[in-house]
Amino acid sequence: MTFITQTTKLIDCSPPANASDDSYRELILVEGDSASKSVARVRDRRFQAVLPMQGKPMNATKASDASVRKNQWFSELIDALGTGWHAEEMAELRYDRILFLFDPDADGIHCGALMLMFFDEYLRPLLDANRVSLIKPPLFEIRASGYHDAIHAFSEDHLRRIQKALDNQKIIHRHQRYRGLASIGDDTLLESCVDPNSRTAYLLQHSDAQSAREIFGPAILDRKS
Repeated sequence: MTFITQTTKLIDCSPPANASDDSYRELILVEGDSASKSVARVRDRRFQAVLPMQGKPMNATKASDASVRKNQWFSELIDALGTGWHAEEMAELRYDRILFLFDPDADGIHCGALMLMFFDEYLRPLLDANRVSLIKPPLFEIRASGYHDAIHAFSEDHLRRIQKALDNQKIIHRHQRYRGLASIGDDTLLESCVDPNSRTAYLLQHSDAQSAREIFGPAILDRKS
């Protein structure tokens, strides 16, 4: 097992002393420091690590190879994974699973698409090995009369369908939009996004990266540096 020695924003997992080198570990990628702190607060530190990306990632499909390799956040990610660029050292992969957990808004969707395109360009073996997944955080919280627990909607269309169902039953309700992971309560964040026993994770593959290129590629700014 390779251990991180340089200073990064990685909040690594802390397996118990009796854990074996092949015990399960996962890395959760988030957008920024506030999201990182929120996730780190509710995660299981025994096997869950958190690494923040800062702002929208570079478009690795259009930037030069030299620019991508000089990018601080991609470099920190490669260092955290331990595989090297293009995952030529898969045997050194430090985590069994990498999870994208970005804010539930348009910027978060763009971040996820750009990160997926980076993985497809530079870490394709991880996609092929089914090691990369996406977690969709809730976008709205709905409070309804007679319901003790909040109801969560994961898109505006999902919200409208829930509202219609409540209206048909003449149930009074109100909703609020989450502004990001940091605005989601700890219990909800843990249950819907972090706890493997209750969250829903969507496997990402090469075909998803191709779709991301077709949908988002023309609309995303090139960030060459």
